[in-house]
Amino acid sequence: MSIAANADPDSFAAEGLSAQLFRVPIERRTSPLRDLRALVGLVRLFRAHHYALVHSVTPKAGLLAMAAAWLARVPLRIHTFTGQVWATRKGPTRAMLRAIDSLIARFATHVLVDSRSQREFLIANRVGAASKSVVLAEGSICGVDGERFRPDRAARGRARTALGVPEDAVLFLYLGRLSRDKGVLDLAAAFAALAVRNPSAYMLVAGPDEEGLRRQMQGLLAACMDRVRWSDHTDRPEDTMAAADVFCLPSYREGFGQVALEAAATGLPVIASRIYGIVDAVLDGETGLLHPPADADALRAHMETLLLEPDLRRKLGGAGRSRSLRDFSAQRVTQALVEFYAGITAKL
Repeated sequence: MSIAANADPDSFAAEGLSAQLFRVPIERRTSPLRDLRALVGLVRLFRAHHYALVHSVTPKAGLLAMAAAWLARVPLRIHTFTGQVWATRKGPTRAMLRAIDSLIARFATHVLVDSRSQREFLIANRVGAASKSVVLAEGSICGVDGERFRPDRAARGRARTALGVPEDAVLFLYLGRLSRDKGVLDLAAAFAALAVRNPSAYMLVAGPDEEGLRRQMQGLLAACMDRVRWSDHTDRPEDTMAAADVFCLPSYREGFGQVALEAAATGLPVIASRIYGIVDAVLDGETGLLHPPADADALRAHMETLLLEPDLRRKLGGAGRSRSLRDFSAQRVTQALVEFYAGITAKL
């Protein structure tokens, strides 16, 4: 097995991966000349090693890898879709980005999708044939490690002390990129309205500010900034989640909502948008509460419900952990992928 990525091979070796590692300069942003160089490099790599199977993830890597594998006549070409950036776009931009995903699906011999509702969305938008798209197990690209993501009272105490959050406070958590598509401005507006009437409400916003939205969020939260905590990055999301009482994901688009699954495994009830992808990760009324996307008032109402009803928090959180371990364990998802590989390679 080989791994090709725009990363230092030593970083993969440090993880103990027993694979050949190749650095391929694939950039996230469009750069025609560099993209062409990456495509040529991939074609040469695939031809030199005579791979039977190439598997890609992410749109840019998917387009280049699937095109290169097709040109190199690799017999099995698999791409995994984990969400569509064009889902919230309109006009020519949406059409162009959708066309790229369609092209990826055409180059691929097999398409994997990390949630059933996302697969339905792709089929409805004529991206890939239904006959060659598959969801493994119950969904998720990698499943969840129930030993890593679990309720941990010791970690909770340490994190709350470090954050300056009282033990009796109800801490709402957002963990992810600060971007408009993640609904963070809706979250700020919702928490501001909630905090006015509920002095026990606290919020932690953890993630990189990719679009320069923190200042705008701080403006919305001006009246309650003393109860808002910020964190740019964490290597241990499980500790951040252990500190919280409720997880919020008001996103406008998600392929699956892996972070919601990890929060559920930690025993947190999840408040999230009712959109494709998330509806597979969060069951409304069973493991969390769903609201219409871009509806800050509905989000606030759900936040207030869970703030005031600790028994409901425990019920939803417990059910979420049970479901995540039962249906989405990393072992189950990995085994499903191994069986998928075995099934398609047996026909070579």
